[in-house]
Amino acid sequence: METRVMLTMESRIHGNMYVRFGGRLVETYHRKVAKRCWPSLLKEIADLCGIRKNLTTHTARHSFASVIALSNNVSQPNVAKMLGHSSTRMTQHYAKVLDQTILKDMQAVEKLLSV
Repeated sequence: METRVMLTMESRIHGNMYVRFGGRLVETYHRKVAKRCWPSLLKEIADLCGIRKNLTTHTARHSFASVIALSNNVSQPNVAKMLGHSSTRMTQHYAKVLDQTILKDMQAVEKLLSV
């Protein structure tokens, strides 16, 4: 499951014109998946991940930025590049601050202050 999605992302990063996903070729243009391919691609990713809700590009970008990338300590500049943003300002719009991240950061500060 995870491997197939990662292989697709890796192929796009390296600039391949066509990416194999779910047994079929998906056409890409300059490292971006063609707009007409996104609905079926997102449905397939949702099925692979066991997500029952209908994924949209909007929810997929928010989820990727906040849940996958930032909660795993990927820097905002790197997330901005992954999302194709020219600056981190737009990334901040997509990236939600997670309560668990705030708690973890506060615990780190607390440790520093108690020494």
